[in-house]
Amino acid sequence: MKALSTFVCSYLPVLAAGFMLPVLLIFCSGCYTLTQGVTMLGYLHKAVPLESLLIPPEGSSGPETENREFVERILDIRRFAIEELGLKESANYTRYAAIDRDYLAAVVSAAAQDSFTRHEWWFPVVGAVPYKGFFNPKDARREGEKLKKQGLDVWIRQVDAFSTLGWFSDPLYSYMRDYPVYRLADLIIHETLHATIYLKGRSQFNEALAEFVGSEGSRLYIEKNFGLDSEEYREMADSQADGAAYAAFMQELIQALDALYARDLDREEKLQHKRLIIQAAQSRFDTNYGTLFRSDSYRGFSRLPVNNAYLELFRLYYSGGGYLKDLYDRSGQDLPRFIALAKTLTPKGDPMRRLEEAVSKISVP
Repeated sequence: MKALSTFVCSYLPVLAAGFMLPVLLIFCSGCYTLTQGVTMLGYLHKAVPLESLLIPPEGSSGPETENREFVERILDIRRFAIEELGLKESANYTRYAAIDRDYLAAVVSAAAQDSFTRHEWWFPVVGAVPYKGFFNPKDARREGEKLKKQGLDVWIRQVDAFSTLGWFSDPLYSYMRDYPVYRLADLIIHETLHATIYLKGRSQFNEALAEFVGSEGSRLYIEKNFGLDSEEYREMADSQADGAAYAAFMQELIQALDALYARDLDREEKLQHKRLIIQAAQSRFDTNYGTLFRSDSYRGFSRLPVNNAYLELFRLYYSGGGYLKDLYDRSGQDLPRFIALAKTLTPKGDPMRRLEEAVSKISVP
């Protein structure tokens, strides 16, 4: 895992989390869709069956132990996600692609400077989404500059995975070999959830649900396979605790800015107060770091150029997390049953409210 300042910039808002790249658009015309589609198909073309990693290298008597451990772990996580959690079976993560970098795509997000009104892009099939992915980071930077000229806050982050929603077989990438087990489990379960449940036009619910299921599914997998007293479980617990603490701190900052944006002030006054509130939060973060976190992974926050686009990611991925956790508890903390209830949802109406209604109808021992 990258140590952060890089971690905060790249992974945190999407932690395993990728995003739902509108790759379906390769069937449409346009420079963006053509460029991204060709690059993605190139990655898919170079992907080989996962089991090919078990073929002994020429002149060797057998496959490398690390290869076997990696392949067996991936297959076991997939089995757990499909057979025990009830996620959709597909060919996802049955192929492997070696690439020469440690992330998959650069993703652009944007929001108003004086509110948390997010900028969205619309694509066929997937509808409106609050991000736009690029395989070439230069293209992402160009998109970001264009949005800045429109007076928007912009954030560009790296993601290590995305879901093609079942239209293609999403492969594993070579940089994932260095991930700890809990992160592999989180990533695969998160992205498989996207391929199982996707509500068109409901990006915030889609991402919050995948974030919650990925995290809880990873915890259950580690508990079952390694035990509560294992080093693997302690490593996962520390990471999840730090991630939750960071998200909670961001939510407090978001609430302070929300209150500011609701005040009857002109735009320049809001922007001036915004800068002061963010600076104060970063100072407070450094002062209280030792009581908030178990590791050094988040120390880079005070050096980040935090803006509304960055904070809006936490509204997107984490704002429903507490509510989902409450519904999960009320459903008896049975993740397969919770996922089954979510499968019944449709884009019509508020999906959180619909899920709450579904949970209220079940009988919990």
